[in-house]
Amino acid sequence: MSEPYPFLSKTDPTPPKRLMELAQNHATPRVALVNAGAVNPLDGIREAAEAGLAEPILIGDEYKIRGAAEEIGYDISQFRLIHAPHAAASEKAAELARLGEADAIMKGQIHTSTFLKGLLPTRAGLREPGARCGHVFHITAPGSDRPLLLTDAALNVNPSVETRQACLTHAVRLCHELGIERPRAGLLAPTEDPIESVPNTMESAEIAKWAKEKLPDADVAGPMAMDLILSREAAKVKHYDSPVAGDADIILTPNITTGNAVFKLMVLGMGCCAGGLVLGAKVPILLTSRSQEAAARLASAALGVIAAGVR
Repeated sequence: MSEPYPFLSKTDPTPPKRLMELAQNHATPRVALVNAGAVNPLDGIREAAEAGLAEPILIGDEYKIRGAAEEIGYDISQFRLIHAPHAAASEKAAELARLGEADAIMKGQIHTSTFLKGLLPTRAGLREPGARCGHVFHITAPGSDRPLLLTDAALNVNPSVETRQACLTHAVRLCHELGIERPRAGLLAPTEDPIESVPNTMESAEIAKWAKEKLPDADVAGPMAMDLILSREAAKVKHYDSPVAGDADIILTPNITTGNAVFKLMVLGMGCCAGGLVLGAKVPILLTSRSQEAAARLASAALGVIAAGVR
């Protein structure tokens, strides 16, 4: 038998204690689970409900929902159940949020693209015209409660400068909700020098300049290579002077490929716990995945409670 792959962590992630405690200071939000008729998402919402992180609203094919609940022995009789099969489930969840009847929306057994098509277009009524949404991961390393927010690693594929500015704004506001009064954000690039042949370095410099005026309650630096973001020693060697160096609360990535690689390396290679959600809509949107561990599902639910602002 071959040896285990050496770059995979042997540490099982655990939900960050501080995040869970912060969530408990909020009232339980009403969470609309879109296409709830499968064991995995139904089990996930049950975990959240039992932890006091969700009051479930189950949307989807009623017969499949009841069948899945019976399969896992889950009594759903006390929850609101809405029959809206397939793509109609997302549209129904959007309607509930518009009407103030749901505080957060969670992805169930449905393709992400179908799920978001019912929620993010302007016609769905969950965001103001021109408003940009962004995904944020709340990542904690084993043995630590300090979060690192990563945006955007799951929604915007090749975001414009304006979209990255919106993602950064969402992350800064979420930091404030998490009790980080003056968050420090690093704008990820391959080098700290703006170079015309490397467009992201120029764009990062532009975003950093913009942030000085638009985000006065945050320290934003960029472009920054990853070693400068993570290591004070690297910054010292390179004579890079910034309060962000080696002390970042936020990493803003240039595109989804970079962000997704950083996220998965932290989860698979370091054993980090990563909860995530989409911000910028009327309510937070939880993009849960079938491959997520229970710890990540709970962290996402806790993050949703805090982002929903239900007190």
